[in-house]
Amino acid sequence: MSVSVSLNEYSVGENLWDEMIGPEGLRTCYQKFAGSIQNMTREEMSSKDELAKKLFMTQGITFTVYSNNEGLEKIFPFDIIPRIIQADEWKTIEAGIKQRLKALNIFLKDIYHQQFIIHDGIIPAKLIYSCPVFLREMVNVNVPFDIYSHIAGIDLIRDADGKFYVLEDNLRTPSGVSYMLENRAMTSRIFPDMIPKNNVRKVNAYPDLLLQNLLALSNSQESSPTVVLLTPGIYNSAYFEHTTLARLMGIELVEGRDLVIENHFVYMKTTKGLKKVDVIYRRVDDDFIDPLTFRPDSILGVPGIYWSYRKGNVAIVNAMGNGVADDKAVYAYVPDMIKYYLNEEPILKNVPTLRLEIPDNRKYVYENVHNMVIKKTNESGGYGMLMGNKASEEEINNYLKAIEADPRSFIAQPIINLSSAPCYIDGKIQPRRVDLRPFALYGPDGINIVPGGLTRVALREGSLVVNSSQGGGSKDTWVLA
Repeated sequence: MSVSVSLNEYSVGENLWDEMIGPEGLRTCYQKFAGSIQNMTREEMSSKDELAKKLFMTQGITFTVYSNNEGLEKIFPFDIIPRIIQADEWKTIEAGIKQRLKALNIFLKDIYHQQFIIHDGIIPAKLIYSCPVFLREMVNVNVPFDIYSHIAGIDLIRDADGKFYVLEDNLRTPSGVSYMLENRAMTSRIFPDMIPKNNVRKVNAYPDLLLQNLLALSNSQESSPTVVLLTPGIYNSAYFEHTTLARLMGIELVEGRDLVIENHFVYMKTTKGLKKVDVIYRRVDDDFIDPLTFRPDSILGVPGIYWSYRKGNVAIVNAMGNGVADDKAVYAYVPDMIKYYLNEEPILKNVPTLRLEIPDNRKYVYENVHNMVIKKTNESGGYGMLMGNKASEEEINNYLKAIEADPRSFIAQPIINLSSAPCYIDGKIQPRRVDLRPFALYGPDGINIVPGGLTRVALREGSLVVNSSQGGGSKDTWVLA
């Protein structure tokens, strides 16, 4: 016997913001979608769920988990129920990210040139010079249009008060946009009539906007500059994304061995000989991009590419040295940067952040460790993180010893009760915790943010960790017009 999908069994936890259900009942932005799925049987929903899994498998939509120095390729878990954001909320998110990205780019230019923000006492010099990803090689290097972070993924969470907070700024080589595009394609396939019915804004302009920005950075006098995407190769966790973006933009996907430097110009090896390269969208980290300037043992980069870049013969996206702006200890100063550079109040708030090189902060965190999350300042992907309420005493003690040995490398934040969103799991609609990574593109004509992003989901019940490397999945993000 067929049984219809029901929301009656959907139970939202206390002191928690749920994206679909509020104190007044079903939120307005979910009403059409919820009405549609409640007219379906569980067999229909389970069939769509199975179809999505099968398509993700056959299309090879994967990511790689690094474990014990070995790469393990996995299918990216996908939940079929979209996360829905109403238009006025998106306006605030969009304005807040634009403001933040503008300030962060000014900060990067300032910190690699005059350093007014240090001289004026807004941010400590020691914090900057102790940052392991501050590149002295970028000091006094001019970058095209003064744009350092052309592509940014800003992680947002929603606390129990319903407000969005910035959790992290990802300004180096942020990943996830390919899953945003694939998730939308999948939703369009399994719910073909719902996207137009709900008046959902499109996200598929992203590759065109990115390519347009990349072409605009070329210093070439030719009408068709050559743009390539530089990947570390098939063992990189985001290799699927690299291939997807190169394909969608119609540009070559290259590895370091495919490029060569002659007279400080970059050339790509082709079957017809060398071809000059004007713009590189690189997904190789700073340390590995040029063995002559950075790590000499790197086989992923291109020997001599740093000086080609420095002489202005090739544009590299994102610029090198951006990591100093998304160091988790520097993150604590972003609201001050916005006030200092833009003379504006931050539109989006930071999560309260304690730098653990400050003794009073360490004392507070040690006394309240079970209510805190402790993070390493230059780790990502959910690595190097301790959730105080889930960790064993041994794990906590080990962390505290590591903090005492190197307090600069750690920050602590209160554990935020991430909002929940409906997911279809085991034939039922159940709440799971989510975050949101919108993607911003900063080009010579300004900042564009496609209306959507990657909603990551902690698929394990009760978990607050949404990272794919830690067992998380994702879902489509709908921004209503």
